[in-house]
Amino acid sequence: MAQFALPKNSRLTGKTRTHKAETAGTKKNFKVYRYDPDSGENPRYDIFEIDLDACGPMVLDALIKMKNEMDPSLTFRRSCREGICGSCSMNINGRNGLACTTAIEDCGKGEIRITPLPHMEVIKDLVPDFTHFYAQYASIRPWLQTVTPTPSGKERLQSPEERGKLDGLYECILCACCSTSCPSYWWNSDKFLGPAILLQAYRWLADSRDEMTGERLDELEDPFRLYRCHTIMNCANVCPKGLSPAKAIAEIKKMEAERLV
Repeated sequence: MAQFALPKNSRLTGKTRTHKAETAGTKKNFKVYRYDPDSGENPRYDIFEIDLDACGPMVLDALIKMKNEMDPSLTFRRSCREGICGSCSMNINGRNGLACTTAIEDCGKGEIRITPLPHMEVIKDLVPDFTHFYAQYASIRPWLQTVTPTPSGKERLQSPEERGKLDGLYECILCACCSTSCPSYWWNSDKFLGPAILLQAYRWLADSRDEMTGERLDELEDPFRLYRCHTIMNCANVCPKGLSPAKAIAEIKKMEAERLV
């Protein structure tokens, strides 16, 4: 299934603007989504012509070059540049991913189209509004919850096997690439928690040190919060960390079913 879909507040009727490269070299056009709510104008695409010989290898390098040398009003998030923080998540040629780990040469020979993550309100240009996403994350209480006293002078220990159950879960960087590639989340994001948050929920359900398993499962036992997942695997296909939120969701469903036996 194609990943591309316009942000929620899109009406692409604004006039396209073109920015030409000033240096000679191998040229590449980037078609970038632009939207400034303060301007009162409708969203548009701008074309940036980039000299690849004077640019770093990643899409984020091209965006930084656009902002530094062509249009300082271009707005996007970025921080670590190493695929760790998840800040620069966006839709690149119809596929969600991180701009800092997406190589320009892997985007094909033609024009590269860059838009915000699909089906989210846009604050400005390539910056989506994560307010609701983070509120959903907070709703699962993503921290260790216990009722027994902490062992005197000791940490709560795990065996290597128990710790191994967290592999494929703790690495999630909350970039939202998976959730915003999920049609169920597009249509039901007000009630469906989505792949990223459910993977995070399972991270705590799988933790042998956590003592609130029953309460956590009670919170997820809902026709929408959990069961809107139809396992179409878009989430796993786009995860920049190679994780499988669909598998985590299946494990939660299994735990819910086992409680009824």
